[in-house]
Amino acid sequence: MNIDFNKNKDGLVPAIIQDEITKNVLMLGYMNQEAFDITIATKKVTFFSRTKNRLWTKGEESGNVLHLVDYKLDCDNDTLLISVNPEGPTCHKGTDTCWAEANRASFGFLSSLENIIEERKNSANGESSYVASLFKKGINKIAQKVGEEAVEVVIEAKDNNDELFLNESADLLFHYLILLQAKGFKLNDIVDVLKSRQL
Repeated sequence: MNIDFNKNKDGLVPAIIQDEITKNVLMLGYMNQEAFDITIATKKVTFFSRTKNRLWTKGEESGNVLHLVDYKLDCDNDTLLISVNPEGPTCHKGTDTCWAEANRASFGFLSSLENIIEERKNSANGESSYVASLFKKGINKIAQKVGEEAVEVVIEAKDNNDELFLNESADLLFHYLILLQAKGFKLNDIVDVLKSRQL
């Protein structure tokens, strides 16, 4: 890896810090050659502080260190993408990220779908919204729908019609997301359980 520390007059390159698991950007710092070398050697992310004019390891005072997982160099050899496992909040203001966002996993379209389900649960009319009507009928009806969709997935798995299998799988996932919210949970809660089971 040939990092171009000489591209800028100060000998620094930007280091974008990204959570290895959630893929959220946590912060932006700057590294010189020495900071990079220390990061690699200690596996704890170290920056060059432009305000303190010295090296500093993230968490040296707070204990909220950034454990190095991996790093990549961009196409111009002058910006680093550092993957980390954060220990505690990253921002000095006590938030997970320097943008005051929670460092929770996002599941792209599924997260958007969860938000729509929540919106329909809280505000939609049960007569015009299928989702709202399910919530209005209660937990037993929602759980029954998940059971029905699960059986249909099993039936279609034994056949050779991939389109039907995928459609029934989509129905099952959709109704499961509704059931999660009926119980007061979201996908992140399930991910937390799965992560806790890792050996």
